[in-house]
Amino acid sequence: MGNQQLIRGIIFDFDGTLIDSYEAIAESLNHVRAAFALPAFALEQVRPMVGHGLEHLIAEAVGPERVEEGVRLFRQSYAQICERKTSILPQVKQTLDALDGRGYQMAIASNKPSYFARDILKALEMDHLFAEVLGPNDVDRPKPDPEMLEIIIMRIGLSPEEVVYVGDMPLDVEVGRRAGIAVYAVPTGSATRDDLLQARPDRLLHRFGDLLAILPSLSGAR
Repeated sequence: MGNQQLIRGIIFDFDGTLIDSYEAIAESLNHVRAAFALPAFALEQVRPMVGHGLEHLIAEAVGPERVEEGVRLFRQSYAQICERKTSILPQVKQTLDALDGRGYQMAIASNKPSYFARDILKALEMDHLFAEVLGPNDVDRPKPDPEMLEIIIMRIGLSPEEVVYVGDMPLDVEVGRRAGIAVYAVPTGSATRDDLLQARPDRLLHRFGDLLAILPSLSGAR
């Protein structure tokens, strides 16, 4: 597994892998905390909390009994600021454009609701690069269950051996393993390099642009 000559499709995580949305998430989370008269979190407290899905995040921030109301308040706030306060991580746009030109099929599997992911992709002018964008609202079971990846692999018409998953968390390594596909990790999100090393991805990249050294042009690419 992980033989680069075979890879034809790339599935990406979103937060911390392609985009930096921590500021927007922290602001919306603190909007929820304020509604329950709780003090604000610092940005660095929020960063490691991201990636397990919105319900999990809200339960951690204000308690499981307030999840329903917390999710509603978060969505309200996040919808207003997410496009404005989200940026593309370094090297991501150039790398994705190059991979698209080399003939790779690309998709996103994220624990961020896909309606937010699509709005952000559109605002950042990257939506045309992805054949599929799936979030927990599109499946029965969020990551680390492999359902999202399995659906994407089926829809883009490739076998697991032809696909690699790129993410920034040990959770991403786990979901790739469970889907039976190679995993490349980038230390650009909420996990440290050491956390990722311990999770044992097929490759641990130094930076996002390293993908271009690993994934050659596919024959017959446009």
